[in-house]
Amino acid sequence: MYAITGISGKVGGALARTLLLKNLPVRAVVRDAGKAHHWTSHGCESALADMEDVAALTAAFSGAQSVFILPPSNFDPSPGFPEARVVIDAVKAALEAARPAKVVCLSTIGAQASQSNLLTQRSLMEHALSQLSIPVTFLRPAWFMENSAWDVASARDQGVVQSFLQPLDKPVPMIATADVGRVAAELLQQDWTGTRVVELEGPHRVSPNDIAAAFAKILGRDVRAEAVPRETWGALFRSQGTNDPMPRIQMLDGFNEGWIKFEGAANSVMKGEVRLETVLRELVERTAG
Repeated sequence: MYAITGISGKVGGALARTLLLKNLPVRAVVRDAGKAHHWTSHGCESALADMEDVAALTAAFSGAQSVFILPPSNFDPSPGFPEARVVIDAVKAALEAARPAKVVCLSTIGAQASQSNLLTQRSLMEHALSQLSIPVTFLRPAWFMENSAWDVASARDQGVVQSFLQPLDKPVPMIATADVGRVAAELLQQDWTGTRVVELEGPHRVSPNDIAAAFAKILGRDVRAEAVPRETWGALFRSQGTNDPMPRIQMLDGFNEGWIKFEGAANSVMKGEVRLETVLRELVERTAG
């Protein structure tokens, strides 16, 4: 049995579909029964559990051969990341109690960075779960190509992609969520001992200018990338409802300054298959529909 948290999202969904295509048993770990129905209709078991509920998570993980942990995203954490720490403590306690044979946890590129930033939440999860006596793999994917969903409207209507990644010609490791889910499914089926890190990026690194060029090709119009001045980020993020913009700003600085990066050598980083244009085309078509 493969117990999957975060199954309602893009990565978890892609992972579950990959396992189901191989006729492998999947347990959908969801927070509400409404989301469970979709997966039970596809032959999955279901288990209701909040990611802060130790007892419910323990029940969801019990009897599973493999467990996939997808920590909930928090884009506006409180100082010290207390929300993430509650989830981390609950997940660790549940895994210790349920004792699955192995665990794959979705982490992030740059989880090894010592500088505090939005992704530190994943660093904390890695530190906690690496203390388990269960075999654990931390899957560290690059920047998600699907983040460009925010750019579809401005590319289509104004011919502009507003970029926080800078400079505009700097290639950045990116990956499609479909590849992340597919690789996670492969990892869950493997056997290993101890703790390991698997880093993952797409076929080619992508600059903001590349994103604009891909949108131009798909939309059939001129599209240019435009850098959002860093001095405006704080006010902009606050205007969007963020209480503390610094973790997000520090994360973006990490990508732009180069300290959020893969830890391993270049030849050790796995390569995905899905290209940027494929992802952007799907995003454009979804918006049009």
